[in-house]
Amino acid sequence: MAGCVITEECAMAVSADRMWKVACSGEALQKACAAFIDTVEEEGDGSPGSITTLKLSAAAAANAGGSLTRTRVVVRDHAARLLRNEVLEGGKVRAQLKSQVTEVKLEAAGEGGCVATFRVEYEKLDGSGALAPEDQAGLVGAYVGMLKAVEAYLIANPTEYA
Repeated sequence: MAGCVITEECAMAVSADRMWKVACSGEALQKACAAFIDTVEEEGDGSPGSITTLKLSAAAAANAGGSLTRTRVVVRDHAARLLRNEVLEGGKVRAQLKSQVTEVKLEAAGEGGCVATFRVEYEKLDGSGALAPEDQAGLVGAYVGMLKAVEAYLIANPTEYA
């Protein structure tokens, strides 16, 4: 895919294994992000081609510019802890884009922690290059916010997904 790339790294205070368990389970993701995800519907077994639909809470929908996000799994590599999804619909910025692919890679770091590398690749409908800085920040910020919510949930519930 030709276009632009945004990358963000976040140090997380929980293990890559625990973060990965939540990332790979719609039920766990909804539980960890209950403040802004009402429901998660999964079509398929989580392998490439599977579709995930997140129905957002009213407050999250107002911030996101829509009440749901639908993604299709492109890559789910358990050994490398790499998840790559094509965004099919959802979000304020999505209407400006021809294509959008997200990727998160979780790598062990330190005692019980990890580094989450988040990447968004996108191409604008008009082919004009990068999104405005505020749109880029909003695009990445939503995903990083979800990672931080999962981290906070796992810290508060140290025996879950251990």
